[in-house]
Amino acid sequence: MLNIALFGPPGAGKGTQSPMLVARYGLFCISTGDLLRTEMRNGTDLGLAAKDVIAKGGLVPDEIIVQILEKTISENPQANGFLFDGFPRTWVQAYILEGLLLKMHTSLMALISLEVPDRVCTERLLGRAVNSGRIDDKHEVIEVRLREYNEKTAPVLGFYAERGIHKAVDGLGTVDEIFDRVTNVIDLTLESVQMNVVLLGGPGSGRGTQAQRLAAKHNLTILSAGDLLQEEIRRGSPVGQQVFAQMEEGSLVPDEVVIRLVEERIKSNKGRNGFIFKGFPRTLVQAYILDGLLRKAGSQVNCVLDLRVPTIELVRRLSARGRHYDLATATIFQRLHAYEHYENALSSYYGNSGRLHVIDGVGSLDEVFLRMSKPIDEAFRLAR
Repeated sequence: MLNIALFGPPGAGKGTQSPMLVARYGLFCISTGDLLRTEMRNGTDLGLAAKDVIAKGGLVPDEIIVQILEKTISENPQANGFLFDGFPRTWVQAYILEGLLLKMHTSLMALISLEVPDRVCTERLLGRAVNSGRIDDKHEVIEVRLREYNEKTAPVLGFYAERGIHKAVDGLGTVDEIFDRVTNVIDLTLESVQMNVVLLGGPGSGRGTQAQRLAAKHNLTILSAGDLLQEEIRRGSPVGQQVFAQMEEGSLVPDEVVIRLVEERIKSNKGRNGFIFKGFPRTLVQAYILDGLLRKAGSQVNCVLDLRVPTIELVRRLSARGRHYDLATATIFQRLHAYEHYENALSSYYGNSGRLHVIDGVGSLDEVFLRMSKPIDEAFRLAR
C-alpha cells in the first residue's frame, strides 16, 4: 500500500499537486483542511467546533482531527493507498498517523515536503483569496498560519528524518516542474519497497524447496531461525555454545536469543527486496515479536503463505527422504504434532489480518510454485 504525506507551509502548493498525484498513483486523498471545511459547510458539531479556531489561524484540536481521519480511513478499507495532504502538522499528529496506519497493517512510505519561502507563500495565498473567498486567506491570518507552521509543524520533519523517509522537494517553478520532482521521489521510493513473506507449512510440505525458488524470483533473502542457530553452533560463538547445550538437553532456545539473531540479520539485509521467513515465527509470541522487529525497521509482514499438504502425504515424503530424524514413524508423527500445536494459532493470527493465503501443496514443483507466486505478486503490487 502506497501511503504518502505531502507536507509544506500554507501556500506551498499541496492542494494543486494532490489531485495530480491521486490520478497518477490511484490513491485516496485525505486533506484534513477539505474534510474540516466539509464539516463546517454541513454545520456538524465537529464543523462548528473547528470554525472559530480556523478563522483565527489556529490549529484544530487533535480530538477533532482524529475522529474525522479515522472515519474517512475506515470508510475506504480497499484503498490502494492514501495521500495525506496537510497532515500531520505536529509531533502528536505524527504519532496519531502511525497508530491509524498500524491498525491497517501498513505505514507511511514517505513524507514529501515542498520547500517554499514564506514570502512566496504569502503572495500565493493573497492571490488565491481573490477567487476563493476563504476566511483564512487574509494577510493577518496568513502571518499567524505561517508562524504556526514554522514553530509547531516544521519540527515534524525531524520525526520522519529519523526514520529516513523525509524527502525535501523544491516547491518553486511551474506546476509540472514541481510535479516531476515529486513523482521522481515517489518512484524511487517504490523501487525500494520491502516485501516480507512468512512461509508456514508442516515438515515435508516443501517449504525449503519453494522458498529457494521464490527468493530467486523476487530477490528476497531466506531467513530461517534454525539456520541462524546452526550457523552460531558451527562458528563456536558464545551464543552457539549456549544454544548447543540447550538443544542437547532437549530445551527450547529462548526467544531472547532468537530475537537478537533475527534482528541482526534484518539489519544486514542490503541490496535485497526483503525476506522470506521460514521456521520463524513458530509461536504466537514470535509472531508478535516479528511484527515488532519489522516495525522497528520501518517494514512489515506483507504476505503469509500456509503450504497445506495432507498428513498421509507428509509422512510418505518424510519417510522417503531418509534423513536420520525421519527414519522412525514415531519421530515423524512427533514432529507433525509439534507443528500442529502452534500452526493453528499462527493461522488465526495472520488470518485475522487478511495477510494469510492457504496454498495447496500437492502437485508438481512448478504447479505449487505458481500457486505460491500469485499472492506474492499481488502483495508486491499493493505494496507499490
